[in-house]
Amino acid sequence: MARMKAVDAAVLVLEREGVSLAFGVPGAAINPLYAALRARGSIRHILARHVEGASHMADGYSRAKAGTIGVCIGTSGPAGTDMITGLYAAQADSVPILCITGQAPRAKLYKEDFQAIDIETIARPVTKWAVTVREPALVPMVFQQAFHVMRSGRPGPVLIDLPIDVQLAEIEFDEDTYASLPAYKPQATRKQAEKAIAMLNAAERPLIVAGGGIINADASDLLVAFAELTGVPVIPTLMGWGSIPDDHPLMAGMVGLQTSHRYGNATFLESNFVFGIGNRWANRHTGSVEVYTRGRRFVHVDIEPTQIGRVFGPDFGIVSDAAAALRLFIEVAGELRAEGKLRDRTDWAGACLHRKESMLRRSHFDTVPLKPQRVYEEMNQVFDRDTCYVTTIGLSQIAGAQFLHVYRPRNWINCGQAGPLGWTLPAALGARAADPDRKIVALSGDYDFQFMIEELAVGAQYKLPYLHVVVNNSYLGLIRQAQRGFKMDFEVSLAFDNINAAPDGDAVPGYGVDHVAVAEGLGCKAIRVKSPNEFKSAFAEAERLMVEHQVPVVLEFILERVTNIAMGTEVDSVNEFEEILCLDPSLSIRRSQELGASEKEAKAPAPAPAPAG
Repeated sequence: MARMKAVDAAVLVLEREGVSLAFGVPGAAINPLYAALRARGSIRHILARHVEGASHMADGYSRAKAGTIGVCIGTSGPAGTDMITGLYAAQADSVPILCITGQAPRAKLYKEDFQAIDIETIARPVTKWAVTVREPALVPMVFQQAFHVMRSGRPGPVLIDLPIDVQLAEIEFDEDTYASLPAYKPQATRKQAEKAIAMLNAAERPLIVAGGGIINADASDLLVAFAELTGVPVIPTLMGWGSIPDDHPLMAGMVGLQTSHRYGNATFLESNFVFGIGNRWANRHTGSVEVYTRGRRFVHVDIEPTQIGRVFGPDFGIVSDAAAALRLFIEVAGELRAEGKLRDRTDWAGACLHRKESMLRRSHFDTVPLKPQRVYEEMNQVFDRDTCYVTTIGLSQIAGAQFLHVYRPRNWINCGQAGPLGWTLPAALGARAADPDRKIVALSGDYDFQFMIEELAVGAQYKLPYLHVVVNNSYLGLIRQAQRGFKMDFEVSLAFDNINAAPDGDAVPGYGVDHVAVAEGLGCKAIRVKSPNEFKSAFAEAERLMVEHQVPVVLEFILERVTNIAMGTEVDSVNEFEEILCLDPSLSIRRSQELGASEKEAKAPAPAPAPAG
């Protein structure tokens, strides 16, 4: 037993729980913890330019590598409130991050002291646990409990708020006897597995819906083994993308209103049984429950009991960690196969594969300005199977999910439910910090990129090289497309004549912000691409710059102002705004009645930029 300051004990616990890196911004109320971090020297620290950025870095760090937990640190008051968006994003997608905030002295709480806010109450709805530690002796045990909570059941974030006098107080702590608390994960029973597999075996046209819980459980290999054993095609959700390789013959495409494949939706509409594992029936995946569930039976497996029946009641629900459940499913299905009782799915799987090979969207366009589809086509050709994509929301993300390919778990790092603009850049830095060897490619529209563009300086300062693809149409593209339903285009244009653009420079007149100049001013490298003829040389140059200078490299593509990306309000009525490829004329193609109008809109001249000044 040793006597030490409470913050010294906190740092010791962080070390024992496997923390080796933290992201944050120091301040007066958290400086005692920073002093302890400096004294120990065991936990590296990356200084963010914005505290929200630190929380997203911790989020990307946790998502990129199995078993890691990102830590973000801030001072009292606005630092904690700035990190609320990061906590919400992590909570919504079942990501464990630890947020540590400083706080005013206990005697000053609830007395309107400078930068004193009840962050515990504010953070409670967006965390698994939020606590202000009011007794110094509790500090090491609160940190121990935090890791137990983050790892148990459905993962999620925790906030620990430390009054400055609690940090500085001396306590007794026995480091030598400290041990992590074992995480709790519910497991399916043999009888549950037998019933679920019997239901699957009886179905005519079954599908497996693979959610993010499979990736959280590191169960992707088990998923593929289960699919191959049963012959049942797999529909990954947006959060489960990569749990089965895109080119696997049983990968049947994604389903949904936006981030979906034509063949995925078509296959789902032909199915009559859905076996959901580790998914949450998110509304961008399902559309209305009535359309999604019509004519189908459902089994739902999830680690969180309150997820079963939250969106709709399945025909059978199992509360279980995805890996534990899949091991049992494989065992039971394997026994049926040995007995010759496992149903042959060759014809059904073949029909699904035929749709996958035939029902495609066109991506090859040679127009100038560029169409976004062509950008993703080129990315597929340039980037290898190990490339990790990081993105949040917008037409850039939606088109990316429709056209890119993902082959491994944790190679699609996407803020799926919260979708805050600005998340992509700091999350990519966090992913790079977690895995120095993997190629990280971030994907943003111009507005997402501008939200937290200052964090590029962090990548330059700490030598965190990655490639940031910015598709620039100088629009809030997704909101503009949504405003079509209101017959307006109101306050969604980012275009203006930039008075600082050099007349003989490379900046595009009327497109507003010069992202290349800003990126270079923040210590990074940047390239602008305007023509399809420049793609291959630009990607090669970006790779060279990234390796040579070890900083983020921005690759900006100048798009046409208006491109409508395929989406709809139901899985059976997605509007295909662009020309559709169909390699098999026998397959029916749904084309919206408004297709003609949207094509005219897409070809219309760009609206004149607002006058400068």
